[in-house]
Amino acid sequence: VYPGFVVRITQAGLDYARQHGVAILEQELHQLRLPDISGDFRVRRVGKVHYELSSLNLRSFRLPSSQISPIPNVGLQVSISDAFAVVDGNWRVKLHFIRDHGSFDLKVEDLSIRINLKLGSDGSGKPTADVSDCSAHVSSVRVHFSGKFSWLYNLFHSAVESVFRRTLESKVCEQVVSSVRGELQSYLRTLPVTAKIDAVAGIDYSLVAPPVAVAQALDADLKGEFFSLAHRSAVPFSPPPLAIPPDHARMVYFGASSYFFNTAGLVYHAAGALVFELTDSMIPKGLDFHLNTSTFSAFVPQLEKMYPDMLMKLRLSTPAAPFLSIGPEGLSLRPVVDIQAYAILPSASLAPLFLLNLVSGAQLVVPAAAATLGASVLTLPPCPVLPQVRTLQSVMNILASSILLPRLNARLAQGFPLPLLDRVQLSNVLVQSHQ
Repeated sequence: VYPGFVVRITQAGLDYARQHGVAILEQELHQLRLPDISGDFRVRRVGKVHYELSSLNLRSFRLPSSQISPIPNVGLQVSISDAFAVVDGNWRVKLHFIRDHGSFDLKVEDLSIRINLKLGSDGSGKPTADVSDCSAHVSSVRVHFSGKFSWLYNLFHSAVESVFRRTLESKVCEQVVSSVRGELQSYLRTLPVTAKIDAVAGIDYSLVAPPVAVAQALDADLKGEFFSLAHRSAVPFSPPPLAIPPDHARMVYFGASSYFFNTAGLVYHAAGALVFELTDSMIPKGLDFHLNTSTFSAFVPQLEKMYPDMLMKLRLSTPAAPFLSIGPEGLSLRPVVDIQAYAILPSASLAPLFLLNLVSGAQLVVPAAAATLGASVLTLPPCPVLPQVRTLQSVMNILASSILLPRLNARLAQGFPLPLLDRVQLSNVLVQSHQ
């Protein structure tokens, strides 16, 4: 019912995209091939005049003024005004026994173009765009013929201007449709539908519905779901409602719900990636602490008798996938962690010693880069406990802060890629947390 990830492109973002899109369209129109124009008309007391215009060449085509507007529940409308073009070519005319030819220059002014774009999505969840309507209107066409029979040219220049106006209006819209279905559609297909994170997981960024135009913005709902590369299965919980706060100060907004992050926990837990092993050799130098039975005999006296002065191994795992919650204070989770302790026997085999079941709290800090979001973990302060448990907790905190958290933060810092079109980079990134 709800997306796990949403994207909003505001009016500022659409304007930025429009600048690049119109620049490409201007180049396409500059390459426009105009057909030869010919016709006949009868002049009173003179007779039938036959004319031909050939080798039409667009010397320039400029689109100086444009704007883009989201039309709610319809799509996007691009309006171009004050466009102009310069055309030259050859002409030939025949009137009875009079035949003449030469060159001409033609100026098109006050050309306006209106393009309605319909947005959708294909079967793979990629965005699509097509032209639902296009209209072009030329207000002014002025043609200048070179030649000695100026009185003759004046007889048919208005007819030429009228025919050329209709031809150009038609060709402009043909080129617009071709550019949208070619250039724009190809570019939209560069949006990644899936992103591989590592050897375990990927992210599904496919659209769950066509993009929707709203007031001053364009919104897109994405699946926003981590999945296992080895075996994809249905997620046993549903996404919560997700809405981007009504802010339009920036070009683009990305929103991720707790569903997005919790599917990651589900995938990595199922893959056994949330299992960590700690040994004495991993303890940083400088710490007056060893992971052996002598240290832990203060809490379990039998250890010193059964396994005197033996090195130990701790195996940390989660009995269930950790669940994360998001609120104005940030991202937080309280995972349940099982710590299985082993003694390392002289034969290198392991003897199980005891099992600790811990409930720990953590907060995530999410920094942002140009195309990815990463994270780091900050542990919450411990709760009041009995003295002997407090001592054991201190030992576990040393192990966690010196060994486990640096490894976990190094992995989280790699982050995950955001769904960005080709050649798009983010700048001035701000990360906020909302309910």
